[in-house]
Amino acid sequence: MTNKQLHFTITFLVLLLSVTSLAQQPKQHYMMPPKAIADLVDAPFTPRISISPDNTRMLFLYYPGLPSIAEVSQPELRLAGLRINPRTNGPSRGWYYNKMTVKNITTDKEQEITGLPERPHITNVRWSPDSKKIAFVITKPDHLELWYADIISGKAKRLSTVSLNSAVGNPFSWVSDSKTLIALTTPADRGTPPQKPSVPTGPIIQENLKGKAPARTYQDLLKSPYDEIVFTYYTTSQIVKIDINGNTILLGQPDLYTFAGPSPDGNYVLVKTIQRPFSYTVPYYRFPLRTEVWNITGQKVARIADLPLADNIPVPFGSVRTGRRLINWRHDTDATLYWVEALDDGDAGKDVTQRDRVYLLPAPFDGTPQPLITLGLRFDEILWGEQNTAIVTEFWWKTRETKSWLVSPDSPETSPRLIIDRSFEDRYSDPGQPLMKHSKHGFSVLLTGKQGKTIFLTGKGASPEGDRPFLDEFDLSTHGTTRLFHSRAPYYEQPVSLLDISTMRLLTRRESTTEPPNYFIRNVKNDNEKLKQLTSFPHPTPQLANVKKELIRYKRADGVDLTATLYLPPDYSPEQDGPLPMLMWAYPREYKSANAAGQVTDSPYRFVRIRWYSPLLFLAHGYAVLDNPSMPIIGEEGEEPNDTYVEQLVASAKAAVNEVVRRGVADRNRIAIGGHSYGAFMAANLLAHSDLFAAGIARSGAYNRTLTPFGFQSEERTFWEAPDVYFAMSPFMHADKINEPILLIHGMADNNSGTYPLQSERFYAALKGLGATAKLVMLPAESHGYRARESIMHVLYEMSNWMDAYVKSNHSYQKR
Repeated sequence: MTNKQLHFTITFLVLLLSVTSLAQQPKQHYMMPPKAIADLVDAPFTPRISISPDNTRMLFLYYPGLPSIAEVSQPELRLAGLRINPRTNGPSRGWYYNKMTVKNITTDKEQEITGLPERPHITNVRWSPDSKKIAFVITKPDHLELWYADIISGKAKRLSTVSLNSAVGNPFSWVSDSKTLIALTTPADRGTPPQKPSVPTGPIIQENLKGKAPARTYQDLLKSPYDEIVFTYYTTSQIVKIDINGNTILLGQPDLYTFAGPSPDGNYVLVKTIQRPFSYTVPYYRFPLRTEVWNITGQKVARIADLPLADNIPVPFGSVRTGRRLINWRHDTDATLYWVEALDDGDAGKDVTQRDRVYLLPAPFDGTPQPLITLGLRFDEILWGEQNTAIVTEFWWKTRETKSWLVSPDSPETSPRLIIDRSFEDRYSDPGQPLMKHSKHGFSVLLTGKQGKTIFLTGKGASPEGDRPFLDEFDLSTHGTTRLFHSRAPYYEQPVSLLDISTMRLLTRRESTTEPPNYFIRNVKNDNEKLKQLTSFPHPTPQLANVKKELIRYKRADGVDLTATLYLPPDYSPEQDGPLPMLMWAYPREYKSANAAGQVTDSPYRFVRIRWYSPLLFLAHGYAVLDNPSMPIIGEEGEEPNDTYVEQLVASAKAAVNEVVRRGVADRNRIAIGGHSYGAFMAANLLAHSDLFAAGIARSGAYNRTLTPFGFQSEERTFWEAPDVYFAMSPFMHADKINEPILLIHGMADNNSGTYPLQSERFYAALKGLGATAKLVMLPAESHGYRARESIMHVLYEMSNWMDAYVKSNHSYQKR
């Protein structure tokens, strides 16, 4: 053979091997799942409802459907915990509306908001305090615009030529006159974006010289001086005052503002500004922060706080930064600030009797702050009333305790009165949350009855029979309750708003297993009066209207009560069709009480709403689904739940498998286990430590807990305090025990704490190296939750193929 012939032969063989290798590679483009599943994903979204402050109108906000991968993969900056679209100077991720209509609740007249741009991207919709207008943001390709619409005429228009800056948060707020807004805008003269140096100026150095500075596993942090420059560029705002005629007045100078909120009386603005130094170990909300009060013309009135960098907050749950935190306006009066200060150095690990103190400071903000209440637990929230009344709630994670106190803000000599003391993990004892209303200034305050002597509580009404939402009237003096409404079978009916106390007209959202959620008005005083139906949203997925749903109960081997919701395909009969392949989808939770762990967490009467992330999609593909089977991890009497995580997890899964097999609806050898995030972590652990399942699906999980060494999920201990626990709970450490097929899916832009894409990549590498049957699917541009239609369809394509290959086999259920 000549050299030329030899060269030709070698070239031909190389090309042949290359083609063969490429043919053996998995497909690298987006695929579609079975049509029955795809049709469910493409079902129209039900509009979101917003009620006007005066309870006379409903605003319908329509979603356009899933965004495309082109939209999701737009440029994105990941800086200090923020994700910014550099083209718009707004958030790079989120949902938007493309249509708005308004309905008069009394007359039923409905009209569409007109004058909007073609195919608008609408976000940040806010009612004016007088209920006559709405303001909102429209995202353009290269900027954000502030718009408003007159509710009576239904006409919308752009307010000003300024461009909003929404990089950090909500870019505008109404002033109480309903004619003016305070907004954060991009400075007109800020110049072009900074260019990254082509040559490094030196090494990037971090050092710690002042003691402990633990931090959870944050993502998207600053990494270099250039990142600091870019962060400064995009988060620098100019505060402006804009009236509804478009007249604009600049307030102050451009700076790193995170908040500009007008006082209830409209005379002041509370301004919060990020200060330096920045940090490479914590997100922006733990950077140094200055809080000031300005008058409405932009002149500084008082400096309220200068908080230092909070990079040393202790690890125990409930730890907080020191100094004046959570500074905000008191909702029920003209211009009074409140804030919270830690009395334990912010360290939840300290054994003290006093944790937090709430202070008040009225205008002109030059006096001595007055204590409102001192708390033995950690401050949670404060709800303001209009009758010298407020409710302050505190909590403590280790004991799962929560307390609510009734205080009199205008009468500091009056001692706080304890009105609620319970475990927040005990769903059956939950008294509900107070209904709120809008004050004349547009701030939320307690809805009260009987001259301020009662409040109204609404909740899920958890019980052994399932959730039954309710409305109670709660006497603030006696702590007695009067039941005004209680959802009854076969409906799940949830109170939304008490429209009129005098007539007791209650707006509810009612649904059943076959009827989609719709809004009704009922007369609480007269249960026999016919309900007025306000909306008639159709069934979004009529092809699954006859799905069978059952809330089932069973026990773990140690006696712990467990629950799950069992779904079966339409027209399926276990007697005639035999057991089905099943997808079991779960998420473990930690408890300090076995009684709380065994409580029912669903209702048998809720509508079967199938969204893209729901395992119920696979009902259309011949599978039974066991959704949210209880996977409680319990630690009682001083024990930590995770000390026996694996044992309890396997026991719960075994009980679920035994129950569905006993019922004859599932084949023991054809059950898949799946989950998302901590549910993915669970699925991998169950494959490693049991042989209960034929295959597993793990989406966006974390599998090596040594990569989250300062705690994870509900685990407070560090890796160095509990190394055996971290090792035992990490599926990565037990990859050699996984002998069932496992499908790993992860967004390549996952920013959830701890669930780095690296977690799935390294786990897959371990599985592959050990010879396991495994597949890794990385989704470009997707975060912890997936958004693009192409990504979602491909995820479902991979899941259906995986389960068909390793679970369904040749005995699949065929619809008759």
